[in-house]
Amino acid sequence: MLRVGSNVACLACRNLVSNNNMGIRFRVPLQKLHPLSRAIHHRYSANANPQRPPHRTAARHFTSMSRLPIRPPKPPPGSGGRGHQQQRNFWGLRLAARLLKLRYILLGSAVGGGYTAKKSYEEWKEFLPDFSEYNWVIPDFVWELSEQIDLEKLTKALPEIEEIAKLLPDMPDMSKIGENFAFLKSLLSTETPGEPPLKATEAAPVAAAAAAATTTESSDKQYKKSSDKEKIDQLQEDLVRTQMKYQRMLEKLEKENKELRKVVLQKDDKGIHQRKAKKSLIDLYSEVLDILSDFDTNYDTQDHLPRVVVVGDQSAGKTSVLEMIAQARIFPRGSGEMMTRSPVKVTLSEGPHHVAMFKDSGREFDLSKEEDLSALRREIELRMKKSVKEGQTVSPETISLSVKGPGIQRMVLVDLPGCISTVTAGMAADTKETIFSISKAYMQNPNAIILCIQDGSVDAERSIVTDLVSQMDPQGKRTIFVLTKVDLAEKNLASPNRIQQIVEGKLFPMKALGYFAVVTGKGSAGESIESIKDYEEEFFQNSRLLRDGMLKPHQVTTKNLSLAVSDCFWKMVRESVEQQADAFKASRFNLETEWKNNYPRLRELDRNELFEKAKNEILDEVISLSQVTPKHWEAILQKKLWERVSTHVIENIYLPAAQSMNSGTFNTTVDIKLKQWTDKQLPHKALEVAWETLQEEFARFMAEYKGKDQDDIFDKLKEAVKDESVKRHQWNERAMDSLRVIQHNALEDRSITDKPQWDAAIQFMEETLQSRLKDTESVIGDMVGPDWKQRWMGWTNRTSEQHVRNETKNELERLLKLNEDHTAYLANDEVTTVRKNLEGRGVDVDPVLIKDTWHQMYRRHFLQKALTHCNLCKRGFYYYQRHFVDSELECNDVVLFWRIQRMLLITANTLRQQLTNTEVRRLEKNVKEVLEDFGEDLEKKSHLITGRRVQLAEDLKKVREIQEKLEAFIEALHKEK
Repeated sequence: MLRVGSNVACLACRNLVSNNNMGIRFRVPLQKLHPLSRAIHHRYSANANPQRPPHRTAARHFTSMSRLPIRPPKPPPGSGGRGHQQQRNFWGLRLAARLLKLRYILLGSAVGGGYTAKKSYEEWKEFLPDFSEYNWVIPDFVWELSEQIDLEKLTKALPEIEEIAKLLPDMPDMSKIGENFAFLKSLLSTETPGEPPLKATEAAPVAAAAAAATTTESSDKQYKKSSDKEKIDQLQEDLVRTQMKYQRMLEKLEKENKELRKVVLQKDDKGIHQRKAKKSLIDLYSEVLDILSDFDTNYDTQDHLPRVVVVGDQSAGKTSVLEMIAQARIFPRGSGEMMTRSPVKVTLSEGPHHVAMFKDSGREFDLSKEEDLSALRREIELRMKKSVKEGQTVSPETISLSVKGPGIQRMVLVDLPGCISTVTAGMAADTKETIFSISKAYMQNPNAIILCIQDGSVDAERSIVTDLVSQMDPQGKRTIFVLTKVDLAEKNLASPNRIQQIVEGKLFPMKALGYFAVVTGKGSAGESIESIKDYEEEFFQNSRLLRDGMLKPHQVTTKNLSLAVSDCFWKMVRESVEQQADAFKASRFNLETEWKNNYPRLRELDRNELFEKAKNEILDEVISLSQVTPKHWEAILQKKLWERVSTHVIENIYLPAAQSMNSGTFNTTVDIKLKQWTDKQLPHKALEVAWETLQEEFARFMAEYKGKDQDDIFDKLKEAVKDESVKRHQWNERAMDSLRVIQHNALEDRSITDKPQWDAAIQFMEETLQSRLKDTESVIGDMVGPDWKQRWMGWTNRTSEQHVRNETKNELERLLKLNEDHTAYLANDEVTTVRKNLEGRGVDVDPVLIKDTWHQMYRRHFLQKALTHCNLCKRGFYYYQRHFVDSELECNDVVLFWRIQRMLLITANTLRQQLTNTEVRRLEKNVKEVLEDFGEDLEKKSHLITGRRVQLAEDLKKVREIQEKLEAFIEALHKEK
């Protein structure tokens, strides 16, 4: 009976705490509570303050539901008397152990600790557990047994401390156990029937709380009469120790509750796979912030949605505070160097597993594994470096990260780069100003909660961020101040009263909603979150800052900070989110109206959709290259190749060889020069021509598509894709060797097999010579100026230089008429003769001018003779075919042009095959790669696809998405209420 009653009492007392995060409410009828619990109930009802504001409930989050006690099974029948006898012999020991455990719970409930002394019974009563779902654990007969327990018999049945000491000879500090055991017996004793046995003390200052901890009237009187300072200090120390013990008990209960929550969440998580996934409230809100961040990084859209902005001086401990809130060492760390180089948005939410994930990646990092933590830190560091542009130190680009885990408070925090006072070597010159501008951009949001982090181990006068925060929030209506490294501050500061001045808001010029003091480790990068929590708890337990009343219990530890920030965040969200939704609704209406008026017949395609459309068009144009006919390719290649090499053939091969009057010398000179040309220049020229031809055809198809009612918004993009693809394309150089062999073999052949080939060579030669003669005539005309008809009809005159040139031309023409077989070079004595003749007519001429004019005159003379000879060779195929060596008609120049023509034809055919079989496909591959690279480069797309139409479609799509997300979030927020 005693054992069952004790369990029920423990159960009832444990159920006085609950976790608000569970979303499950338990209620137990007062009649079914154990008398001990009813006593607590009546006492707290008497002391409840009904006028306490309902919204001050920050401390309720650290309570949790403990595990339910299960009645141990009865020993099996026939198990013998030994086990049963042993159970009877040690019943007193087991009862003492249970009562001692009960003592801690009752004592903690009575004292209330620094965290629960200010809470009224009405607030506790609201969260009393409801056991309607756990009837299978606690049967009805247990409640009936609890009502039949006689407290007086229970008190008398408790053994004396001397008997317990005999049973536990090795247990230390028996005096302390005796004191606690006597106190428990006094709790169970009642003097008046119906009077509650427990007398809880009221919440008061430290002296009153110490008096409540004694729980007896005699100790209260002794404390009031005593004026000994040492006893007062001892009592205060005992009180702090008691509070810390109670806190540890609550943390233990929270740990148990976290395990239960994990089981519940895992069951829900399994159910998600069987139905459509439903996003949590904080995830919906985080998505809205991500869209807004992509929409406009400069906050020109008046984005006033709340988020927690973490600001502070460099190395002040911002990252450590954030990691304690997230319960994982997720950020890269450095000793004295800047690690946070871009804003990091961290979305915290509750989940069955402690994991982290980037918004643009599907990989989950298991934060319970060190290798995943290391990988996450490396990934964050790489993303920061990637976001920083060349020549800069920090970046305004936001990295979005979500962290989920059991017991994590739901909120959205943005960790900003630390403020600096000096730009050091290796940093960009504008780093300081850039950090300030990024911080101001986030803090100027009137609904942003500013979490100001100040290093407590340095002088307050060295603070940079506090002045910035006071400018952004002069009234301190949305600022929470956090003093880090309090352990170092207490150790190093000569006057700890400065810490008290800081947390009371009397030292810094800024104001704040609340002030907190935390310890985030000993400075070692390898510390775990659990070890940091233990160190923080141990420090404040032994710190005289808390013992002397300089700090209040609710102002210390990162846990209390997390609860306060979460409450403030959700309060701000509920007050502002609907107003923001209305603002975006109005923006959407304005944008839709502008689109209807300006682009009534066009779809609202954003930049990504337009890029996909342009991508398909460009790929279609590339594919069209494969539809070009072989005849078209060869004609273009042959024409372009001859245009490229014709000057070299005429000037460097044909003209030098034609100076000899001997057929053998002509052929020898031609063969030598053709061999040199083929080995060094011709294959390279051919490949250049082929590549240029491919580019021109590609550009031609692009231009044709442009004319087919295509959208001119793609012009810049198509031109950039074409240029970049051509730049990346490398012609297959291995084809050069085989091409050289083919060209050499083609030029070696001198056998014209039929009359059509001979006629084609004659025609090719004639066209080439006529073209060159026409060009030469044009050059000479420019040298001598207009003739008499042009001067008379056009009222123009020759210049002095043109007059000299014309007189020189006339003199050189007379020289050529006298010697039609003159060589290509003018002798010095001939130059002197021409000069003297001109001086006799009053024309002073330079010898260089004479030679320059002679070059063009002889060139015209030679081409005219070659054309005459070409006409004579039209009937020379008969002599060539029969090899009449002694014939006066020698047509070696025709054979040369036939060899050149055949080489052009064979080269064009070879290049066409390489183009259609290899290079077109390689160009198509390059175009696809360029399009893929441009598609991943947002800045590139923004530069190439521009215009008001694109920007309007982009804005309209984003505003619609933001409005829809906000409406979904507001709906979920109302359901949670």
